[in-house]
Amino acid sequence: MSIERFGSFEDEDVLRLTIGARSGMTARLLTWGATLSDLLVPDRAGRPRRVVLGFDSFEPYRLYARHAGAIAGRFANRIRDGALTIDGQTYQLERNQLDAKTGEPRHHLHGGARGFGKRTWRVLAYGDDFATFELVSPAGDGGYPGTLTASCTYRLVEPGTLQVEIVATTDAATVVNLVHHSYFSLDHGAPVDAQQLQIEADFTTPVDADVVPTGEIVRVAGTAADFRAPRAIQASAEDAARWPYDQSFVLRKGADFGRAATLTSASGDLAMEIWTNEPALQLNDGAALDIPVAGHDGVMYRARAGVCLEPQRYPDSPNHAHFTNAILRPDQVYRSFSEYRFTGPLAEAPRSDAGPEARR
Repeated sequence: MSIERFGSFEDEDVLRLTIGARSGMTARLLTWGATLSDLLVPDRAGRPRRVVLGFDSFEPYRLYARHAGAIAGRFANRIRDGALTIDGQTYQLERNQLDAKTGEPRHHLHGGARGFGKRTWRVLAYGDDFATFELVSPAGDGGYPGTLTASCTYRLVEPGTLQVEIVATTDAATVVNLVHHSYFSLDHGAPVDAQQLQIEADFTTPVDADVVPTGEIVRVAGTAADFRAPRAIQASAEDAARWPYDQSFVLRKGADFGRAATLTSASGDLAMEIWTNEPALQLNDGAALDIPVAGHDGVMYRARAGVCLEPQRYPDSPNHAHFTNAILRPDQVYRSFSEYRFTGPLAEAPRSDAGPEARR
C-alpha cells in the first residue's frame, strides 16, 4: 500500500492511494471524488489487464473526466426540473443539466456542478487491500436539506473481486443516491462495441430527450434495450447511431443482493460480473466521450471507449411514487454495496453468494 500527492484543488492536496491483493489485482484511488483511478486485473494468461478509464495526472480529472471512476451524488443521475418534495416541503436543487430544446439549465444532474464527484474527500482509514474515504455535505449544499455524512470503502477481495461499499447518514430527511461511476472496458484502447453484455432485467425506465425518465416502466423484450441474453453492446454503426444507451434497468433480483450484469471482453478472455444490493442498473455506453487529452497508456478516450454499469436507485425517483424510495431519514443508514467480480485465472476459487455480510 502506498499514498502520494497527486495534485491540488483549492489549496488542498489531492492524494493517490495504491492498494493490492496477492492475486495481482491493483487499484489506484484518489481523494478527488473518492475516485477509482485505475484497476489492473490479471487475464487468463496472467498478464495485468487495465479495466477502467483514467488518467496519469490530476488536471484531466478536474477538467474532462465526466465523473470517470468517481462517486456521483448527493443524488446521482437526473432529477427533473431540479425539484423534489419531502414531507410536503418542496426543495429547489441546482439546475446544471441543459434542456435539449432551449439550451437553458433545467434539470439536476449528479448533485450539481460541485457534486460529490468534484470535490476532495478525506482519507478515513486504509490498509494493504482497502481504503475508506469520507465527505460531509452541509445542509443546503446544492439545495439539499440535511447535513449528510458519507463514506466510501474500496476493498480488494481474493481471488479477483473489487468491493465498493457506500454508507451515509443524515440529521434531517433528504434524498440520497450515491453511485460508483467508472467507465469499464475489458479491452482497454478499443471501443466497447464488441464486448458482450448481459443485464439481469426484464424491464427498463425509458427516458426523454433530456435523458430524464418518463415515469414508465416497460418490458425490454423486442427492444434495443434487451440484454437478457449476452450480446454485443453495439452490433453495428447503425445501432450506435440509433440508440446511444443511457437509461436504467429494473433488476429482477429486486432489493436483495444478487447479480446485476456480466460484461465479457471481445475475445472472451476476461469477464466481469456485477453483484449488488441496489434495485436498478444504469447503462451508459460512453457515446458522449470525447476527451481531448490522453488517458492511461496514452489512449485517447473517444465515443464508447468505456461503458458505465452503475448500481443505483431509479433516476428521478423522488418525483415518481412508484419508483424506489430514495428518502433517507435521521434514524436510518443508507448502504449501497456492490461487487465487481473478475473471472480469468483468478476465478478458480469458489465464491460465496451469501451476500455482503458473509464476506466482510
